Amino acid sequence: MNESMYSYLKHFFVFIGFIFLSIAYFNPVINGKKIYQSDIVQYKGMAKQQIDYQKNNGVETYWTNSAFGGMPTYQLGAKYDHNYIKKLDLFLRFLPRPADYLFLYLISFYVLLLTLKIDYKFAILGALAFGFSTYLIIIIGVGHNSKAHAISYMPLVIAGILLVFQKRYFFGFIISTLSIGLQLVANHFQMTYYLLFIVLFLISAYFIKSINEKKIKEFLKSIVILIFSSVMALSMNATNLLATAEYAKQSTRSKSELNYLPDGSKRIKNTGLDRNYITEYSYGILETFNLFIPRFMGGSNSEDIGNNSKTYQAYKSIGANSIQALNESKRAPMYWGDQPIVEAPAYIGAVILFFCFLSLFLYHGFHKWWIWFVIVLAMLLSYGRNLSILTDFFIDYIPLYNKFRAVSSIQVIVEFCIPILAVFGLKEIFDNNYSNKEKLKAVKKTTIFLSSLCLSFIVFKNKLFDFVGLRDEQYLSYYGQEFIKALRADRADLMVDDSLRSMVLVVISGILLFTFIRKNLNKNLTLIFIALLILFDLVGINYRYVNNDDFVSSQKVDFPYQANRIDDLIMNDPEIFRVYDTSDGSTKASYFHNSINGYHAAKMRRFNEVLQFHIDKGNPEVFNMLNTKYIIYLDDNNQLQYILNDQANGNSWFVKNLTAVPDADAEITALYEIDSKDTAIINSDFLDSKNYNLSSDAKIELVDYSPNKLVYKSYNSEKGFAVFSENFYNNGWEATIDGIKVPHQNVNYILRGLEIPKGYHEIVFEFKPRVVYLGTKISLFSSILFLVLLSLLLIISRSKK
Repeated sequence: MNESMYSYLKHFFVFIGFIFLSIAYFNPVINGKKIYQSDIVQYKGMAKQQIDYQKNNGVETYWTNSAFGGMPTYQLGAKYDHNYIKKLDLFLRFLPRPADYLFLYLISFYVLLLTLKIDYKFAILGALAFGFSTYLIIIIGVGHNSKAHAISYMPLVIAGILLVFQKRYFFGFIISTLSIGLQLVANHFQMTYYLLFIVLFLISAYFIKSINEKKIKEFLKSIVILIFSSVMALSMNATNLLATAEYAKQSTRSKSELNYLPDGSKRIKNTGLDRNYITEYSYGILETFNLFIPRFMGGSNSEDIGNNSKTYQAYKSIGANSIQALNESKRAPMYWGDQPIVEAPAYIGAVILFFCFLSLFLYHGFHKWWIWFVIVLAMLLSYGRNLSILTDFFIDYIPLYNKFRAVSSIQVIVEFCIPILAVFGLKEIFDNNYSNKEKLKAVKKTTIFLSSLCLSFIVFKNKLFDFVGLRDEQYLSYYGQEFIKALRADRADLMVDDSLRSMVLVVISGILLFTFIRKNLNKNLTLIFIALLILFDLVGINYRYVNNDDFVSSQKVDFPYQANRIDDLIMNDPEIFRVYDTSDGSTKASYFHNSINGYHAAKMRRFNEVLQFHIDKGNPEVFNMLNTKYIIYLDDNNQLQYILNDQANGNSWFVKNLTAVPDADAEITALYEIDSKDTAIINSDFLDSKNYNLSSDAKIELVDYSPNKLVYKSYNSEKGFAVFSENFYNNGWEATIDGIKVPHQNVNYILRGLEIPKGYHEIVFEFKPRVVYLGTKISLFSSILFLVLLSLLLIISRSKK
C-alpha cells in the first residue's frame, strides 16, 4: 500500500472510530430514544406555532403569536431560503442528536491538531480530551444545543486560519470560509464572540512573529485572505445576521428608554445587559480546582450521594422514611460555590491537565505563550464579580462584552486550549528534542506537584475550607443544625473522594510515561493506555450527569406537553385571544395557546418592561388591552384553576381619546391609570393628543387570522383611531387600508394603533420583513460567488501542477 493510500485510510478509520464512540456514548439513540433536554422542551413550546404553520402551509412564518404577545421567530429556529451553508451543516450532522454534536467535537478537533502538524495518533488523544470534556457534554444534557453546535465548529475555524498562515492559501481559504460560515449557522453569538478572543491572540502571535522574521508582507497577505473569507462567510449567513442585528435593537439586549425601574428607583443606563445580570453566574476563584478535581466544590445543586451518605441519615433522623430519604439524597445540594445553579462541574480532566502542565517544562514552540495568555485571561474573566476590577473594565470598554450574560461561559476558551497544550506536552515525551533524563525530570515534577496538591486538600480539608453553600441558611431554618453538619460533611467527603481519584490518575499517568521513557513499554501500547485513561477519566465523570437515564421515548420529546382539562376548554373557544398561565414556568401555554408569557433569553425589550411594570403586578388594564381572556393559576390546594376575563378588549377597538405624553417613562407609567377601552397613550414625538367621535354602530373586528397576517373589517361614520392588541414591531409589519399602505403607530407602549377614515374599510396587517428578502438575495449571490471562486482556484491549482 503506498503512503498516500495509507494516509487516507488511517483518517477514514479514525472517522469511523469517532462515529462509533459518539453512538456508543449516546447509545439509546440506536433504539430510537431521544435525550430529554429541559431547554429544548422550553424551545418546543415557543416554536410549536411556527412549526405547525410551516407544516400546514409549506412556507415559513417569521412571526409567532404564541409567546410574549407576539415576536419575530429569528431566534426561534427560523429557516431562510438560499441558506446553503445551513444545508452543509445538516449534511455534516448526519448522526442522530445528540451524537451528532459529540462527533463534530471529535472530528473538528482532530482536524485542528492535524493542521498543527500533530501525528494522527496524538491528534486522536487530543480529540478525545476535547470531545469528552465534561462541560461540553453537560451543555448537551441540559439542552444548550446552539452553544454545543457553535463550540463544535470552533476548532475548524482555527484550523482554517492556521492553514492560511502556513501559506496553504487554497485550503486555508476554503476551510476558513466554510468553517466561519458553519460557526455562524449555529446562531450562538456569545460563543462566536469568545472564539474571537482566541483568533485575536493567534493573529497577534503571528503578527509579532512576522515582525521578528521581517515577513510582514506575507502576514498582510494572510490577513487579506482571512478578511475575504470572513466576508464570504458572513454573506452566506446574511439573512440570519441581518435579522438578528435588526431584532437586537428592540430586544432586551438593547439599551432601555426608561429612566426608572419598576420599584421607582433610578435606572443605571447601560448600552447592553444589566451588570448584575451579566455577572450572575460568576465562577468562584476556588472553583478553578473543579477543572482538576470534579467535585471539589461538591459537584452540582442536585447530586446523587445515595443511602451511605450522612445526608441520608440526617433526613431519616428528622422523620423521613427510607424511600423519602433516598429520593432526597439523590438530589442533594452538594454544590457550595458562588453560582446560583450548577448542573455539573466544568471538569477538564486530571489526565489532560497532567499533560498540560507537562508542556510547561517540555514544550517551547510558537504556540505556547499565546495559548497560555488566552487561558489565563479567560479564567480571570470567568470570575466575573469575584474579580470585578477586570470584569467592570471589559463591560465598560470592550465592545459587545456587555451584550452577553453568564460570564463563566468564557471558560469554553479554557476547554478549547488546554487539550492543545496537553497534546504538545505529551508529544515531547515521544519526540527526541530532550534527553530521557530531562523527560523523566519533567514527569517527576509534574507528578509530585499535582499529586501533592490533591494530598494537601485531603489532609487539610477542614482547615482550608468551610463547605458553606449559598442556601445553607435556608436549609438550617427548614431542617436544623444537625442536618447542615451532615450536608457539609458529605461535601467534604466528595472533595476527598475526587481528590484521591485525581491523585491516582496523575500517578498512573506519571508511571505510564516513566515506563515508556525507560523503554519498558512501546509507543503504540503507551498511547493506547493513555487513550483508555483519558476515556476512563472523562466518561466516568460525564456519566454521573449525562447518561442513559436522560433518554426517553421519542414521543415524549417530540410532544413534550399534554393538554389538561383547562387547555382543552380554552382550545374549544373559537375566538382569537391570549392566555396568561401562572401555574408553572414552562412554555406549555405557548405550546397550546397564544400566550403573554413564555421563555426566551432575548425577549422584546418593551414587552419585557411591561411584564416587569404591569403584568407581574397584575394590572388588569394591561391584561385587557392584550386581549387576555383566560388566566390559569394554582389555587391554595395546588389545584389547577382558571379565570375567564370577560373585560378583555378583544383583538381591536376604537378609542375616544389619544393622549400624547413626552417620553417612554410617561408612556409606561400611564398604563397604571389608563382606561384602555376609551384611551390610548402615544409618544408626543409621533402624534399630538386628539379626541375622536364614535358612531353608536362603530365596530372593528378580526375576520381572518394567521400569525403573519391579520385582516380586519371596520365601520365608523366618523374618522376614528383603532388600537390592536398586537405587539408593535415596525421592522416588517405593514398596514394597509383598502389595499393602500399606511403608517401605523406605537401606542400603549407596546401595541399598534392606526387612524382609520370614516366608512367601511378592510385593514390588513402583514409581516413582510425586508431584512429577510435582502438577506436571501445576499446569501444566494455569495454562495454562487464562492462556488465560482472555488472552481477557478481548482483550475489554477491543477494547471500549476
